[in-house]
Amino acid sequence: MAPTARTTPPRAQAQLARPFATLGEIAERLAGADAPNDVIPGILELTRETLAARECVVWLLTPQGMVRAWGVGDLETPPEEIADLLATDGKPGGKLAFTKLVAGRKRLGVLLALVGRELTPDERAMFNGVGNILAPQLARSEESRQLSAEVEMRARQFDEQRKFIGKIIDSLPLGLYVIDREYRIQAWNRKRETGTQGVSREEAVGRTIFEILHRQPAELLRREFDDVFATGRIQQFQTESTASGDLRTYRISKIPMRIGDSAVTHVITIGEDVTEWKEAQERISQAEKLAAIGQLAAGVMHEINNPLATIAACAESLGLRLDDLRGAGVTVPPEGDEYLKLIDNEVHRCKKIVDGLLDFSRPKPVTHEPVDVNAVIEQTLFLLKHHARFKRLNIITEYDPELGRPVRGNTEQLIQVFMALLLNAMDAMGERGTITIKTRRGGSRAEAAVAEVSDEGHGIARSELPKIFEPFYTTKAPGRGTGLGLSICYGIVAEHGGRIEVDSAPGKGSTFRVILPAGDGEGM
Repeated sequence: MAPTARTTPPRAQAQLARPFATLGEIAERLAGADAPNDVIPGILELTRETLAARECVVWLLTPQGMVRAWGVGDLETPPEEIADLLATDGKPGGKLAFTKLVAGRKRLGVLLALVGRELTPDERAMFNGVGNILAPQLARSEESRQLSAEVEMRARQFDEQRKFIGKIIDSLPLGLYVIDREYRIQAWNRKRETGTQGVSREEAVGRTIFEILHRQPAELLRREFDDVFATGRIQQFQTESTASGDLRTYRISKIPMRIGDSAVTHVITIGEDVTEWKEAQERISQAEKLAAIGQLAAGVMHEINNPLATIAACAESLGLRLDDLRGAGVTVPPEGDEYLKLIDNEVHRCKKIVDGLLDFSRPKPVTHEPVDVNAVIEQTLFLLKHHARFKRLNIITEYDPELGRPVRGNTEQLIQVFMALLLNAMDAMGERGTITIKTRRGGSRAEAAVAEVSDEGHGIARSELPKIFEPFYTTKAPGRGTGLGLSICYGIVAEHGGRIEVDSAPGKGSTFRVILPAGDGEGM
């Protein structure tokens, strides 16, 4: 009797084929997905339905332990149970279906299904197949996530570093900007925003430097930048500006910048206000020159004192002779005694001037007392009234009657200062003109008294103004001046704690301003 052929019922064949159909559908879903993570929930749901499981979950291994990444269903399994499964090397039984997710040698996590029964061999094969399909996708996804996190962290660090560098540049007490080879501004720091032109960063960046610095000649700027681009050398120069109201001096530096090892790609321009530094340098230079005057005076004092002593002796003899003539009944001109007294006073003043020169090299105590600046100027004018050229000038005095004695000083030294200023004013105007002398109270203890001597002379060129207080510098014709007067005045006023200022322009005359501080104990 021939054996009877056994056949599988259609329903059973469908049940056997379903796990493998599910596996094929899962593979297709992953293959057609732009982002595998987006289809994982659907894959877990399809797996759960195929196994009739209450829960289907992917747990990933992280530095913080096992973490549920995706899950569908009731989600009943606690993390502790997952940890136990890993500790027993994954020996599930009964209600849990469990397979490790491994890509190469890297353990990623586990795929778990809560089924409450033993899986059939086909179901077990499908379940393991789902794990094998998901593992490499999860590995790539994790690598992509880590890469994204790394990129995000690097970008955050770069942004923080950029902001930090920007803060440093904005905190510099310098105006700074950077241009590229197209002369377009690539950086513009806060000091440039708050400068005299007040151009905001948003307005400046991206535009050409010629559009922003339109007050400066474009061709000159272009030549300066082109020279740095071509030679790679740093350029430095000083410039002056009155844009802020006061005359300020700036040091401009143009610095080449290279990106990589190529030619110069950018130019960094730095503007630094060096007005105070320049003034300090000038004061140091002036002090050195004044010390040289003292050394010179020490060498010639003896030669000067000898003729002065002779003049004094002759004046004294003439005075005795005039007395003898009067005793003999001879009529003596009344101005004779006045002239002899004037000669004697001037001889003694010359001696004090020589002693004052010596003070630059060997300072010695000078008596200071409350000084009436108005009275000092009047004494100076009295001494000059006998000067033939001075008599032809028109002298206007405008004294502040409230000035009083706010300063302490040496009367003889201050007479020397105003004498030099008035003689210079006379020389600047020639035979005719007006000299105006004004005094006023200052607005602070540092400027307690202000005296101005103004003339209508030829004025002083701007290029010569920084030099006029230098020893031996003079614009007068040979034989008309030694160039010592203003430098000595500078030293005397500085010794009093004050300063001399000058306003002048060619053809418009000059005004010398002596500013003296209040002395100790003197009120304002």
